[in-house]
Amino acid sequence: MMKLIGMLDSPFVRPVAISMKLFGMPFEHLNWSVGKDFERIREYNPLGRVPTLVLDEGESLMESSAILDYLDERVGPERALLPRSGPERRAALRIIAIATGAAEKGRDQMYERAFRPEEKWHEPWLERCRMQMHGALAELERLAAQKRATPWLVGGWMTRADMMVACIFTLLNDALASTFKRGDYAELRAHVARCEELPEFKATRTAWAAPSN
Repeated sequence: MMKLIGMLDSPFVRPVAISMKLFGMPFEHLNWSVGKDFERIREYNPLGRVPTLVLDEGESLMESSAILDYLDERVGPERALLPRSGPERRAALRIIAIATGAAEKGRDQMYERAFRPEEKWHEPWLERCRMQMHGALAELERLAAQKRATPWLVGGWMTRADMMVACIFTLLNDALASTFKRGDYAELRAHVARCEELPEFKATRTAWAAPSN
C-alpha cells in the first residue's frame, strides 16, 4: 500500500490525500511532522520535506505537483484533475501558481512568528509578505466572482485548481486570521466552503498546528 508522509494541515499534503480519496486509491497516512519527525522523513526524502509519497515498490515521489501529476497519470486523462491541454490547462496552472504563491508568503509569516521572539520580528518583511499574500488572494477573489456556467473555477468539473485554492485558503484563514478583515473575500470563501463540504475534503480536514522544532 502506498504511504503518504506529512501532516494534513499542510496545504500541499492535503491535496494529495484528497486526490487519492477521489480516485479510490488506498494509502497509509504517516502523520509525521517536519519538525519532530525530520530524521524519519529523511529516510524517504533527503530534504526532509512533505508531502512525500512512497509507492508500493518503494520509490519515493516528492513535491505536491509531481505527486499529483503521477496520480493523474495513473487514473488517465478522463479522470485527471488537471486539464490535459489548451486554455483550460493554462488557466488552471495560473490559478495554482497564484494560490501557491499565497501559501508561500503565508508560510514565511508563520515561520517568522514561530521561530523568532516577537521583539525580533522583522516587521517590514512581514508586511511585504502580507501584501503579497493578500494580493494573491484578491486575484483569487476576482476569479471566484466571475460568472460561469459551473460552480468550478475552470471548466465543467472540479480541477486541481479548485482543490489547491480550497486547501491553501483554509490553512491561511486558520493560521493567519488576524491579518484578514471582516468580510474579506466573500466569493472566495463561498467557493472554498463548497469544496469543504465534499466528503473527501471533510475526511482530510484537520486543525492547524503551529510549526515547531
